[in-house]
Order: sequence, then C-alpha cells, then structure tokens
Amino acid sequence: MQIPIIHGAYSNEESDFRLGFPRNLEPVILDHGISAGFLRPADGIIQLGTGPGVDRGGINWNGICYRVMGSKLVSIAADGTTTTLGDVGDNSPATLVYSFDRLAIASAGNLYYWDGATFTQVTDPDLGTVLDVIWVDGYFMITDGQFLVVTELADPTQVNPLKYGSSEADPDPILALLKLRNEIYALNRNTIEVFQNIGGSLFPFQRIEGAQLQRGTVGVHACCIFVDKIAFVGSGRNEKVSIWLGANGLTEKLADREVELILGEYTEAQLSAIEIEQRITNAQHLLYIHLPDQTLVYNEVASRLAQHPIWYTLTSSVVGLGQYRARNFVRCYDKWLCGDPTSNSHGFTTEEVSSHYGGLVGWDFSTQIVYNEGRGAIFHELELVSLTGRSALGTDPVIWTQYSTDGMTWSQEKSIHAGKQGERNKRLVWFQQGAVRHWRIQKFRGTSDAHISIARLEARLEALNY
Repeated sequence: MQIPIIHGAYSNEESDFRLGFPRNLEPVILDHGISAGFLRPADGIIQLGTGPGVDRGGINWNGICYRVMGSKLVSIAADGTTTTLGDVGDNSPATLVYSFDRLAIASAGNLYYWDGATFTQVTDPDLGTVLDVIWVDGYFMITDGQFLVVTELADPTQVNPLKYGSSEADPDPILALLKLRNEIYALNRNTIEVFQNIGGSLFPFQRIEGAQLQRGTVGVHACCIFVDKIAFVGSGRNEKVSIWLGANGLTEKLADREVELILGEYTEAQLSAIEIEQRITNAQHLLYIHLPDQTLVYNEVASRLAQHPIWYTLTSSVVGLGQYRARNFVRCYDKWLCGDPTSNSHGFTTEEVSSHYGGLVGWDFSTQIVYNEGRGAIFHELELVSLTGRSALGTDPVIWTQYSTDGMTWSQEKSIHAGKQGERNKRLVWFQQGAVRHWRIQKFRGTSDAHISIARLEARLEALNY
C-alpha cells in the first residue's frame, strides 16, 4: 500500500492531533508516474563572501546587489566582493526601496540615500522617526507610526510639515507601508487603509474608503506583496494572530489550523520582530515566514494543484528547530542571493547541494496515520522510492526511520545507507518493521549529504484479524 508523505501527523499532551510539516524538504505536486507528488531537498546555501555584520535587508538596484549588513550599507559584486558605502546604524531589519535616481534606506529610525556616488542622511527635523519607507509617484513616503509623511518632489531631502497625512479609521499605530498597483497600503496594527494620489498642494494622497481592510499587521516587516495581494501576519481587534491575504477591502485566511497553532507558540512581541518575503522560482510561488527558530514556507502553486494548503519548514539545524540562515532574497547576477541573520556571511541558494554554508543540516518528515480499521497489521517491508546516488563524492550517507503508535513516543531508530554517488538504482528498504494493533505513524530523517528526493513510501503489510 502507498502511505501519504506530503504532510504527516502527530499528537501532543493536550490530546490533539497535529499536522507534521516536512522539514528541509519541499513538497512538489507533479504526477510523474510513481505518485502525484514528491519531496525534494530544499535549496542549499553556498557562501559567496562576508560583510561587516549580520544581514538586515537587500535589494537589486540598477543591476547591483545592495545590502544592509550590521550597521553598514554595502554593495556586493558578482564575485562576492563587498564594498562599504555608508553607516546606517545598527538596529532591527532595514527597508530598501529605490526611485529613478536614488536608493533609500530606512534604518535605525533614520532615512538615508545613495545615488550611486554619494551617501547622505536626511536631517530635516520635520521628518520624524522613520519606521518604514516606500516610493510612489516621485515621492518617498515614510511613517513614524502616527503620520504618513512625503518628501518634496523637487528635493527628497526636504519635508514640508503641511504635507502630513494620517491613517485615522482606527486609533492604532501605523507599522508598515506597501505599494500595490501604485496604491499605498498603510498597515496599522488592527486595520489596513489604502491611499491613492489625487495631487494638490498639501498631502497629495487620499484614502479609498471602500478598500479598507479590517485586520492589520503585527510588525513593520511582517508583511509583503504575494500573488498580487497583501500578505501579512496579524489580526483584527480581539482576534488571534494568523496569516492573511488582503485586497479590495477583503481578507482571506492563508494559515491553516496547524500554522495557527505554531504561531500561537510565540508571543506577540516575538511575532512583531519577524520578517516575511516572497520568492518566485521554478514555477513555484513561495511565501517565507521567518520565525525566531524556524521558517514556515507556503507554496501557492502546489496548494492550488493539490487543492489543500502545502506548507513546509526550513531550519539550519541538524535535528530539531534552528534559525534558517537565508533571508532577504535578491535576484541578481542570475542567482538568488541571500544574507545570513546569524553571521556576517552572505551567499546564494542552489539546487546542487542542500547543505548550508558548507555545514550539514538535517531533514525529516512523517507520514499520515496508517489505520487498518482497528484490525492491526504486520509491517513486513517499508520502501522509500527515491532518487538516489546524488550524494557528495566519498560519502556514504545514512537515513533513519522510527514509528509511533500514540503520536508522541517513538520507537528505536533503524538505519540504512542512502546510496553513494552513482548508486542511482539503490532501493531504500527496511525489513521486519514490527506490527501495529491500532494505528501507526512512521517518521524518516537524514542529513543533507544524502541529497535524495522521495517520490513514494510503499509498505508491504499483512492484515491481522483480531
């Protein structure tokens, strides 16, 4: 019999069935003849160079990758060479946006510009504290949490205090700004308001009343553009935090029950510091939710094809949770460049390996519950139908399996070799895997040196009639 592997199951102390997402394995919905989908190794990370600090944001402007690393704005060449351009302070994640002739950086409460030759700071006292910045119709618009402030068209280093706007539908602070279809979305804590440019001598933007959303974001960087909508982690008043898509005055929940349970394990203070971003690659539309000790990834294309949500997790640990060391993806130099939130390294993602900066990471997944209507069964054989033989030269990687009959406690692990380089016809089979009286969950794990894709889990069972 075939046992589903795209997502698994487990239980907890609260007598709750939970979904188990694959870790460091990306579900792909593709009918290739063996099954309707498979688990492939999540992209590895190859180090390109180092910079002056941990990564805080990145952008491609005029074909050059710019990043904020530590307290510095830097440019990164195609060979990884890092050039420091200016000091932008060292604080939380930074925002980088560009106009026709300059790059703007919101960092540590201030606004800075780089025009390709000169680095400057906006010192106009009417600017206030800068939480976020966006560029629209020739203006740089910033928010200080209370007002929407635009720079002067003729001189973006100047601010006219008579050209302040506000988001007043609800007395909640403005946390972030996004631009979609040339309309400005002011993301407050409990609401989102939409503005369009109408011109005039004072604040040139006017609220679009019917476009307001009745939910808001938890943090400055807990939102992004995704599938032509606003994706954000947040809630309305008196609601639990979830993940939403919003547009045209309506919101739809993106998170399923399991994702909401995971988010509920963090405090709002922790969630307010998270970052989310999108990446479109290999016909996949991915939304990354960077949590403190893991990254949740939603695959929009796979979800649409499977007709149910497809989530998986990314970590940079061998076992268990661990912060994912790729962030602020920038498509530049024909690569997906990324920064490291834990060190001064920067690199790029690749499908050729699944290690992170040369170090091993682990992967694991569990199955859905195998249930033979209470009659029990003997597990004579388990086989992972996989693409093998892609491991590094000179390695002989091992993978493990274990099972649970209650969703919480697990059996002793049983290991087999996953195949050396070139062993592309190797079968991954475990024999004599015991019996089950009621129901059973199987779990598998390995490390990035195995570098296998898993198409199917096949079990040879003998039903029992007790």
